[in-house]
Amino acid sequence: MAVFELKAEIPAAQADVWSDFLAESEIASLMVLEDRIAGRAWLTGYFDSEAAAEQAWQLIQPDGELVKPATKDVRELPDADWKDSYKQHFKAQHFGPLHWVPVWERDSYRAPAGNTVLWLDPGMAFGTGNHETTRLCGERLVEYLGARGNAGSVIDAGCGSGILALSAALLGFADVRGFDLDPVAVEISRENAAKNGLENRVTFEVGDLDSGLAGRQADLVLANIQADVLMRFASVLVRAIKPGGQLVLSGILATELEAVKTAFSKASSGARMNARVQGEWSDLVVALG
Repeated sequence: MAVFELKAEIPAAQADVWSDFLAESEIASLMVLEDRIAGRAWLTGYFDSEAAAEQAWQLIQPDGELVKPATKDVRELPDADWKDSYKQHFKAQHFGPLHWVPVWERDSYRAPAGNTVLWLDPGMAFGTGNHETTRLCGERLVEYLGARGNAGSVIDAGCGSGILALSAALLGFADVRGFDLDPVAVEISRENAAKNGLENRVTFEVGDLDSGLAGRQADLVLANIQADVLMRFASVLVRAIKPGGQLVLSGILATELEAVKTAFSKASSGARMNARVQGEWSDLVVALG
């Protein structure tokens, strides 16, 4: 299969700011690649056609201190080259018994006995768990497992690559659903499920927050979505929590946390809340009962 690399150089000093912009704008098909020794950085993405690369490029509409690069390079890569390029910035990580590991390390990676591994191939797009917002959700999922076990149900709202829903299934949750507004994201989620033998363990559907949560509740609802969307749909998300359940919100800049807390306090009278900050990002847990 042909793989096309898009690469555009950005100021190295703005690498973190660009990473936050891509996450907040939900441009999951692009990432920031840094060479800290050389002091250089690039916007990078991998696509199955030049047209797809161009479409992703058009999504970049920064404001403020960021300026879109004037030029970009799109080239076709041999299969070995694009896989090697991912190895530079996608590394294995774990949260307690849950490990997120690149699929190319399948033959060499050894998790401790009793631990579970989700094999991930970033492929053409979508999250690998490297960003703080995804890691925060992964940590909360494992904390929930430790405190309450895996008997409950899980909904991954805005599933992206499916990494959180698939992690829940691997940890033993039997009733797991994920949905995303983007049909491509849903297809990628299903492909990742197949890579891990989880085709029949998780249901992935196309839907927005209204349709994806309509008539549904779960013991644990995960929503890694930008803050303005979370606040706009606060009541919808709170209604999706079963009595005694939890809602884990991420995709929230630390500077937005108080506004998000206020919105969910109004939507969930009497709920308990706690938050954690990681870098420039934060999460928020809303617990009922």
